[in-house]
Amino acid sequence: MDVLDKARAFMKAHAIDGWLLFDFRGSNPVFAHLLGGPQATSRRNYLWIPAEGSARMLANGLDKQLFRDAGYPMTLYSGWADMQSNLRGLLGGARTVAMEYSPGGEIPMSSFVDGGTLELIRSMGPGIVSSADLFQAAATAWSKKSVDSHMRACRLVNMVKDEAFAYIGEQLRSGRSVTEYDVQQFIRRGFDAHGLYIDHGPIVAVNAHSGDPHYEPSATEHASIVKGDWVLIDLWAKEPEPHAVYCDITWTGFAGHDIPAKHLEVYRAVNAARDAVIERLQADWKAGNPLQGWQLDDVARKVIVDAGYGAYFTHRTGHSMGVSPTPHALGMNLDNIETHDTRAVLPGIGFSVEPGIYLPEFGVRSEVDVYVDPEQGPIVTTAMQWEPVRILG
Repeated sequence: MDVLDKARAFMKAHAIDGWLLFDFRGSNPVFAHLLGGPQATSRRNYLWIPAEGSARMLANGLDKQLFRDAGYPMTLYSGWADMQSNLRGLLGGARTVAMEYSPGGEIPMSSFVDGGTLELIRSMGPGIVSSADLFQAAATAWSKKSVDSHMRACRLVNMVKDEAFAYIGEQLRSGRSVTEYDVQQFIRRGFDAHGLYIDHGPIVAVNAHSGDPHYEPSATEHASIVKGDWVLIDLWAKEPEPHAVYCDITWTGFAGHDIPAKHLEVYRAVNAARDAVIERLQADWKAGNPLQGWQLDDVARKVIVDAGYGAYFTHRTGHSMGVSPTPHALGMNLDNIETHDTRAVLPGIGFSVEPGIYLPEFGVRSEVDVYVDPEQGPIVTTAMQWEPVRILG
């Protein structure tokens, strides 16, 4: 079943007459996803997918060349009055239309249509519902090619991660200096050698820097790594093909022999939160219980709150993964802090599980990737870290 068939099945099951995707100057990544990639649009363009009948486009004549290979019948308009007239005809009396809109801005990753355009569509008669679950059901499942690409990337990313920690150890044992930036560039060279693509990063963060979830060293701003330091490495990469899915992992290590008790305590709390999410995923799949993203965030957050570190877990538990130019895709997130993500855990989707605790002096994050195999259920696709890496052996 292809994307359009899945979309129609979902719409029929939820009394939605059609899905209207709107884009202006690249404003809607969902529009781009369904058309095979970002388009350098300059005017307003629409893709209409009715629950019954053929999908078709309403495009500005100046943008028509962008959609010549899209495979949809196309109506061209010139001025705004022509656009509105054709848009009314496109909707054809639809009563309920799905758009990239989220009531109250609850899920920003599903909300890309401006308020004025929503007003325009409502003025033509339809009520508007969010396309968040529709997109999730129709377009977020990984293809076999994507799964295979992800698994290959995970083997290589894990290898480069091991080499990076070994590189730090070799530098320290030999008495040579090594910095966060040195390790970051070492990782990038490793990805290049394996033909992997990375959009930015990776993160190599020492001590207090590891307490900042999005710290990233640069050529001019970085810290040295010395014996006794705590090191966090967050690295991600994918094959360069359009169908490829990133591998995204975070590991931590200690540049010494005796890991401080506080570091071990925090590390184990984070690991326990990670494992609780995976256990809940697998148990509910076997029991046939539906799950939503916010519920899994609550699972991880409870473990960390109970450990006394709730105030230091400042981000969602995980992000969507799929066919995307970045590690963060457009599907369900494990989130009940940044947003209240009510989208479902569905067969064929993927996401990260990455709880963290970020203290002023150091931080811990443990990140794995999960793919919801339609037959086997949720499987962890990446290596699991059970203890901090002892960088000096």
